[in-house]
Amino acid sequence: MIENKIIFTGPVGVGKTTAIAALSDDPPVQTDASASDMTSVRKGYTTVAMDYGVIRLDENTKVHLYGTPGQERFDFMWGILSKGSMGLILLLDNTRANPLKDLKFFLDSFRDLLQDAPVVVGVTKMDLRNQPSVDVYQQYLEQHGLNVPVFEVDARNEDDVKQLVTAMLYSIDPGLEG
Repeated sequence: MIENKIIFTGPVGVGKTTAIAALSDDPPVQTDASASDMTSVRKGYTTVAMDYGVIRLDENTKVHLYGTPGQERFDFMWGILSKGSMGLILLLDNTRANPLKDLKFFLDSFRDLLQDAPVVVGVTKMDLRNQPSVDVYQQYLEQHGLNVPVFEVDARNEDDVKQLVTAMLYSIDPGLEG
């Protein structure tokens, strides 16, 4: 059995739990608890350890999907979950005060993983706020020496989340067939 792992990360409320639920072949495991800090302004519940789902590509290949907590106080989980990961899907919330600052923060936080694994960026909630545009994110990444795919996504939409995973897989092996 070939087993791989992809990490979903990003700020609180960006859609990590929702994205994994949209894609997982089985109901995902979630470790949500009532939000008790500033997070409660954005949502009632938040991930405190991880989310987990799985995709079965065929009878011999599984991809494990792990979602990190978005709160910085749970950042110790980020390193634990990242061990052995084939790549990172970074989700950003376009309605946050400074999503480019969030981009930099999470790229810096996952620097060790990104030395050996690719990253794909998905920008959520662009229907609520369309600036910065996907082009602005792309330019920011290029200015920092990164050639990273960036997509506008709805974390509830299975096809959008599949697009992120597919881009991740193509980043690893450009010769893959669709």
